Amino acid sequence: MTTPDVSAGSLIREWRTRRRMSQLDLAMEADISQRHLSFVESGRAQPSREMVLHLAEQLAIPLRQRNQLLLAAGFAPSFSERPLTDTTLAPAMAAVETVLKGHEPFPALAVDQHWNLVCANAAIGPFLADVSEPWLLKPPVNVLRLSLHPGGVAPRIVNLAEWRAHLLERLKHQNDATGDSMLIELEKELRGYPSGLRSSRPAPVEPSGIVHPLRLAHGDQVLSLISTITVFGTPLDVTLSELAIESFFPADDQTRTVLVRLAKERTAAS
Repeated sequence: MTTPDVSAGSLIREWRTRRRMSQLDLAMEADISQRHLSFVESGRAQPSREMVLHLAEQLAIPLRQRNQLLLAAGFAPSFSERPLTDTTLAPAMAAVETVLKGHEPFPALAVDQHWNLVCANAAIGPFLADVSEPWLLKPPVNVLRLSLHPGGVAPRIVNLAEWRAHLLERLKHQNDATGDSMLIELEKELRGYPSGLRSSRPAPVEPSGIVHPLRLAHGDQVLSLISTITVFGTPLDVTLSELAIESFFPADDQTRTVLVRLAKERTAAS
């Protein structure tokens, strides 16, 4: 998103525009004068490190992009970025493993900022059955690509149009929030798949529904699942801030029964 010749002021203006805020809106949120903010954005005033971080907080800029903003302002990054294998992240990764294991017999997985699979629990098996394109399962496994590719899970998603619209809308919101070029390209790719939604019309909503379920064919049965997303609170590391856990819950008794049975079968086979 940033290049060496991009100024901090222009990036602040870009993020403000992305957040659909006027200069006055941001100035009031940041408790500074609109005139000072205007000078910062135009380059007539050089913001301090504290001001850069303060404005980034008001704009809810992700940690990775906050580091880029600091660099553009001439300051060192504030937030570390370590690989998930770094020993200092071991307690956090142990917490992720505990959450995933504790969610069994129901499926749960952890993904990075680009929706690449980091780890999953044993109950994820039904999602990976009958994938006709083996390359989709080779690391790094992109969960969204695996879900919507015609050689992946898509043929087994009973309510594919509805679920596709849900995933694409979620990805669009993420792109609006982060401006991540890789995610923007991923969204273009997913929208170009055969039978992908090419209309801006939303999928019909069930009046009595509370969430969009995933309805997945499994043998002669249909699993109905709802999901939640969990992220770390107040992370100070870029990699950790971008990690998310998606947990799936049975939306009906039949799905619960099937998932419990599959877990017992895995235990008996091990």
